[in-house]
Amino acid sequence: MSAMDEENASIINAMHIESEDTVGGRTYYTGQLCDKEVVVVFSHWGKVAASITATTLITKFGVNEIIFTGVAGGISETLSIGDVVIGKNLFQHDMDASPIIERHEIPLLGRAAISACPAIQDKLKNAAERFLSQTLRQTVSESARSQFKIRQPQTIVADIASGDQFVSESALAKDILLRLPSVVCIEMEGAAVAQVCEAFDVPFGLVRTISDGANEKSDIDFPGFVSTVAQAYSLGIVEYYLNG
Repeated sequence: MSAMDEENASIINAMHIESEDTVGGRTYYTGQLCDKEVVVVFSHWGKVAASITATTLITKFGVNEIIFTGVAGGISETLSIGDVVIGKNLFQHDMDASPIIERHEIPLLGRAAISACPAIQDKLKNAAERFLSQTLRQTVSESARSQFKIRQPQTIVADIASGDQFVSESALAKDILLRLPSVVCIEMEGAAVAQVCEAFDVPFGLVRTISDGANEKSDIDFPGFVSTVAQAYSLGIVEYYLNG
């Protein structure tokens, strides 16, 4: 699953497509990538949309694991544009059923976070590190790296928060960090996919490329970052992941 259509397209272009199925307004591409049987789909934006897509992958296509790729806004001072975050614990920063239960706690689950599969975390971290060290300079132009100030990108495994809003205000980003201090970046889908995968007992992994600082500059050439940087990251990391 990819959170952006452009990222999804780069993966589809690299695979051998055997069939296309349209379900719920989404096109699911089944075929071969790196000699592995895969189903690739654009999740659409937001938690509900991503949940629909993940549920369809599991119930209709019978996938045995889900890998989610996309971009995120960094709220940790340790992150820079072009860094990669592998999801560890996934929170919903806009979940609030208080005072019935604690803020952020998922109703009926009794906790606020869902953890990604540790084995997939390790494998994604290795894939991302190999991409950054071996392939980045061949797939992302020097001009794009210069434009977005991508110099020595890092890969970390850390907590991520999701919510149905594009965060572009420093005050809101700081508020989320105050409430969820272990979180390093924020996006719009990952925690919802995590909840679906837990419900169906399907292992999942999440990889996010830092596209902005979740502040007032977040919308500056966001489409350009996705088309010149993020789609190369998604394809490269997925290929390394599948090749082991």
